[in-house]
Amino acid sequence: MSFVSMPRQDLLLAIDSLAQEKMIERDIVIESLEIAIAKIAKHKYGEEFNIVANIDRKNGAIYVKRLFTVIESPESMGDEYDPNTMLTVAQAKKYAKNPVVGDVVEDPLPEPEFGRMAFQTAKQIMTTRVRDAEKGRQFEEFKDNIGDIVNGVVKRIEFGNIFVDINGKAEGYIKGTELIPGERLAVGDRVRALIMDVARSNSGPQIFLTRTHPMFMEKLFVQEVPEIYEGIIKIKSVARAPGSHAKIAVETADPSIDAVGMTVGIKGTRIQPVINECHGEKIDVILYSEDPAVFIVNAMQPAKVAKIIVDEDTRTAAVVVNEDQQSLAIGRRGQNVRLASQLTGWNIDVMNETEEQERRAKEFKEKTELFIGGLDVDEMIAHLLITEGFRTIEEIAFVEASELESIEGFNAELAAELQKRAKDYLNRAEQEYLDAGHKLGMSDDLLTFTFIKRPTIMKLGEAGIKSLEDLADLASDELVEILGEDNMSNRLAGRIIMKAREVAYDIKQDEE
Repeated sequence: MSFVSMPRQDLLLAIDSLAQEKMIERDIVIESLEIAIAKIAKHKYGEEFNIVANIDRKNGAIYVKRLFTVIESPESMGDEYDPNTMLTVAQAKKYAKNPVVGDVVEDPLPEPEFGRMAFQTAKQIMTTRVRDAEKGRQFEEFKDNIGDIVNGVVKRIEFGNIFVDINGKAEGYIKGTELIPGERLAVGDRVRALIMDVARSNSGPQIFLTRTHPMFMEKLFVQEVPEIYEGIIKIKSVARAPGSHAKIAVETADPSIDAVGMTVGIKGTRIQPVINECHGEKIDVILYSEDPAVFIVNAMQPAKVAKIIVDEDTRTAAVVVNEDQQSLAIGRRGQNVRLASQLTGWNIDVMNETEEQERRAKEFKEKTELFIGGLDVDEMIAHLLITEGFRTIEEIAFVEASELESIEGFNAELAAELQKRAKDYLNRAEQEYLDAGHKLGMSDDLLTFTFIKRPTIMKLGEAGIKSLEDLADLASDELVEILGEDNMSNRLAGRIIMKAREVAYDIKQDEE
């Protein structure tokens, strides 16, 4: 087959067929053919000329032409003058009636004949451009689907990493670390995974898949529970120890709906397919609450909580359980309490009644010593302040004076003196903190970052994080590694890093 002998309507039909087969735009195929025809014309008429080809989108007619730019004179162009692509006004009148400087005039050329070599050249150019367009389409298609679940077939396995054929359209990649622990896949197995990221490459889009991400489980529930798909029930958060245990928090605005029961299904009919897909992972479905205390108590299931003490300033919670519930609350290797912390975004400490009493006694002693040393008062005044609910010297320094005056045995003079001593103490502590940070080489923007506590900031400085930009450039897992899993969850680390980026680079990010 040759282009020169093909009827023009047949040419358009062939173009439409190719565009449909490759699922790319018709204009991309036409533009690829135009470039190929222009390339062949240059071989015949001269590479030095500016030759273009156009195909009529309606009737398939092919037009080949040389283009010239109209100039004032060769001298006016200096070293840039090119007689093959430029004409003076007088010369241009051969191709146009009233040419002016700056116009582009056209010299129509005969359509080149497509011999065997010319046809191969045209075919190669078209194939390359169509393939590039197809890769671009695939990249855009999968990039828009990040966060969606795809089905595929295991194509090959290399060093524990899985390569997946996604419906014959593209190849996905599951790193060994993104597979659920204990699962074994073989070539030919069907597999579902979440699109985690998509990158460009010369061979086509690189599609990175995961089966361990919390969102993978969330999307599975969307597929299995119609009420979640329709938005009647909302998934608030998911925490996973892949292949072992997971917790998912759900809520609904409709009081007549049992969000937990509908998510689980009658006799577990809805949750069981998710468990099977996640290689037998045990899943606790938790009812979400806007009240942190209620949410944390729910998240500690299956353990029963006797009492909870929350500190909203530090987002920490002390969960008190009976001794026979303590091991269940903590879970194997701390898994239950760790998942509850990830689910709620709070740091949770589990203790029994005896430990809680010891903790309270220890806190009372520590506060007493703090007030005695920081305010230079006797034990009786320190105890009175603690009994009235004061926990820190900051509270004493900045509370309304009337609140201090209202304490039995206190007066305006004593209240004013206590506030003066409290402010003096805070000023000294502030200077000591800044001096210690500067000694570590830390910048003021990190030292004064109010989103995290100062002991944590000092720990960052000791680990080599010297500025807010250093903190902003960390990944969540790096921050968790520095501060320790017991002190920092991945979710909280992500919030801290995003806040640091907002301040350091003056950008607003979508926290979700």
